[in-house]
Amino acid sequence: MLVLASASPRRQDLLRSAGISFEVQPADLDETPLAGESARDCAERLAREKALAVWHMRPGNLVLGADTVVVVDHAILGKPVDADDAARMLRMLSGRVHQVITGVCLVSPSVFPDSASSANASSETTLVTFTALSDAEIRDYVATGEPMDKAGAYAIQGIASRWIPRIEGDYSNVVGLPVARVYQMLQEFTAAGAR
Repeated sequence: MLVLASASPRRQDLLRSAGISFEVQPADLDETPLAGESARDCAERLAREKALAVWHMRPGNLVLGADTVVVVDHAILGKPVDADDAARMLRMLSGRVHQVITGVCLVSPSVFPDSASSANASSETTLVTFTALSDAEIRDYVATGEPMDKAGAYAIQGIASRWIPRIEGDYSNVVGLPVARVYQMLQEFTAAGAR
């Protein structure tokens, strides 16, 4: 059984839409980037740590961890802490191209508790173009509450879609999970188990 180490309803919807069966067991971890850590390394580390945390609770299961970060000017934008922080992030993204990086990690029942290094993580990067936002648009959007639990303070599948004329890469990655990459990882796991 695949266990998703995330409470994100968006990740759950993406897996369901792709016809992938799973159960949910959220991992509760500090998602603060480490000093000097690159965005890619941060996303992959957090995906690995989430997967391993849940795997320790459910070692007989295949566990999927994921973490999404938004990057602009080499700054990692996580989830906003309040409305002012959300507005700050949206001003940073306004009229610019930024990266969305999602780290994913699949931990199998064959991984032993002390072999975290064997829990391989990978990531997907998508470039997202934002149009210029007015102060009023930012204020009104923040007031909807939609930005508050989203990396980078926006949801591409929600109201913010009106400001995103272009993406380069995997759309589902921006929503929160690169489904094609995850499916490939699951296929590779199944094929390896069949050998």
